[in-house]
Amino acid sequence: MKPMALFGLVLLAVGAAAEPITAGTLIDEMVALRGLAEFPEPFYKTVQFSSYDHQSVLPGGKEWFYNMDGFGSEPIPNFEGVVREPDAEGIGEYLVCDVIGPGAVVREWTARIDGTIRMYLDDAETPVFDGSADDFFRYPYKPYVEQAEMDAALLDGTFYQRQAAYCPFPFAKRCRITWTGNLKRTHFYQLEVRCYDAGAEVVTFSPDDLKKYKKSIKRVAGIMANPDGEWPYASKDKPETFEVAVAPGDRVEALTIKGARAIERLTLCVEAADRDLALRQTILHVRCDQHAWGQVQSPVGDFFGAAPGVNPYISVPFTVAPDGTMTCRYVMPFAEEVEIVFENLGDQDVMVRGEAQTMPYAWDPDRSMHFRARWRINHGLTGSAVRVQDIPFLIANGAGVYVGSVTYVLNPNEVPSSGGNWWGEGDEKIFTDDDVRPSLFGTGSEDYYNYAWSSEEIFVFPYCGQPRNDGPANRGFVTNNRWHILDPLPFKYRMSFYMELFPHETNENMAYGRIGYHYGRPGIIDDHVVITREDVRRQELPPDWHPASRGGARNSVFFEPEERVQGSPKAVEEADNLWTGGQCYRWLPKAVGDELAFTFPVEEEGMYAVRLGVAHDSRSGRISFTIDGRKTGFGGEAGVADVYDPYRTLLRCIGTAALKLTPGEHTGVLRYEGGPEGVEAGIGLDFVWIQKQK
Repeated sequence: MKPMALFGLVLLAVGAAAEPITAGTLIDEMVALRGLAEFPEPFYKTVQFSSYDHQSVLPGGKEWFYNMDGFGSEPIPNFEGVVREPDAEGIGEYLVCDVIGPGAVVREWTARIDGTIRMYLDDAETPVFDGSADDFFRYPYKPYVEQAEMDAALLDGTFYQRQAAYCPFPFAKRCRITWTGNLKRTHFYQLEVRCYDAGAEVVTFSPDDLKKYKKSIKRVAGIMANPDGEWPYASKDKPETFEVAVAPGDRVEALTIKGARAIERLTLCVEAADRDLALRQTILHVRCDQHAWGQVQSPVGDFFGAAPGVNPYISVPFTVAPDGTMTCRYVMPFAEEVEIVFENLGDQDVMVRGEAQTMPYAWDPDRSMHFRARWRINHGLTGSAVRVQDIPFLIANGAGVYVGSVTYVLNPNEVPSSGGNWWGEGDEKIFTDDDVRPSLFGTGSEDYYNYAWSSEEIFVFPYCGQPRNDGPANRGFVTNNRWHILDPLPFKYRMSFYMELFPHETNENMAYGRIGYHYGRPGIIDDHVVITREDVRRQELPPDWHPASRGGARNSVFFEPEERVQGSPKAVEEADNLWTGGQCYRWLPKAVGDELAFTFPVEEEGMYAVRLGVAHDSRSGRISFTIDGRKTGFGGEAGVADVYDPYRTLLRCIGTAALKLTPGEHTGVLRYEGGPEGVEAGIGLDFVWIQKQK
């Protein structure tokens, strides 16, 4: 089913909700994880309208992997239809969606979009939103905040997350949205809509709703901003605790709970000589109601959405603390009993400590579902922009609700810029029930994960994050997560979730791991296979890599700093496959103002950008950089770059503005500008990158 030309979509009635669906009830759902565990009533189908390449019509056909999705050169408009042909200035009006029947807009996203959006609800002649398209897809409640006498900052980082927004707009009869603009300008967008069964009682959004539901907005925003401190757990009972030693090859039952209940919080901590490896090689099994296999089967670390290793972050359903304590808040109901089992597929002894907080739960034989998370990985993949492939996250038969995704990539590409080493051009393609074309057809892997433009930044939001991205750019181990809380994907009897693997250039020996988190009614089956020792083998970046002068790094030369340093500054070399040649030059300044000088040659006069490959880690601090005694634009307007990161070790390229350089030797001077109190300074300088500009 195409996502979706709903000029006249009418859905069959199954039953009405116990209470009307309003903006207020939808806002409350944003932190109501318990509700995800029950099959929705009334039923709804979640669909997505987007700027995907509308030439992609036939699954597996010649256009299936086409990728013209909003840059402005598409051969056909990336919309559902043309409302008004372009005028002499190139400005036309285009249909984003026209949904007939009760429903709700639940997610908005854009990378960048020009033009104007008008949203009409229930055939009203006056649009409820009429303004900047960029505002609509990123800050859709903006026009109503002042009227509600609300602090707009309350929505930042909660309802507004990175490039996406979770601002519900319910409607009783119809939602029609048009875009007015020039097709030759950027127009990336995604819009998710719940389409309820006919007969569902929905109260249409009004600009007064933000004021009416102000208390709910404040409560929900407060919880989303601080899930660890504000989460409203239902049970105050003492949690069930456990501590088990798991020897290599062993499978140990850590906890069994009898009776109809639900786990509402599961907390784990793993200890081993090599903890990062143990987090991948220790498998968590959660088996409910004596099913043959665990509904959850995943490496412990991967289950919590931030692997490999401990990469701290906080989201609505998951938290990973800096000390390695990991918490899951997805509710896990069971009718008779639940078993928590750990299996050691590694060669070292492992200790697992944890606790399960349970709550009373009356299992409903008609609606209750088990929580499911089944990890899988492919090693040795060749990613190709020519031979793009669909990677399956979940293929299931039965009834359920899809609630989250994580992608774990090992990207060995040697280009040091995202223009070349980007791995995620690929779109999500999600089929539910009778779809012959996807209900959700995306515009890029990063767009699905709520960001854009192949960002290398570490970021964390309530429903999405990039808790790991080694660098430079998108090289190394990269992890993206997204949680479908306001926009879950229900299915009555079938779900197929694919994500294209579509890098910028041919990329050999990639690994692609993933989890498709979902709830399933008893009787659901999927395509999961048993996790093997080969699946969880030790993963390492290729040794002795060197930056490649291709893609966004073309016209470049690279130098190892230790070969060009002047004098004898105090320094050490540190070994790791993250660094070029397997070594990083670690300069050890003693005080603020200490300097490190190095030379580099330029063969011909021209405009150049100079970039430094610098470690961001817990030993670093603030640095500035000059060339031949002049400021360079390094570190932005302030001229200082902060490369301190308390929890991760990252490799990032920090550049200058374009500088005119003459032939001959030039001298770059790195200056230590200080760091956190009590931190012994160590500035990791991995490589010097000189790139001639056009």
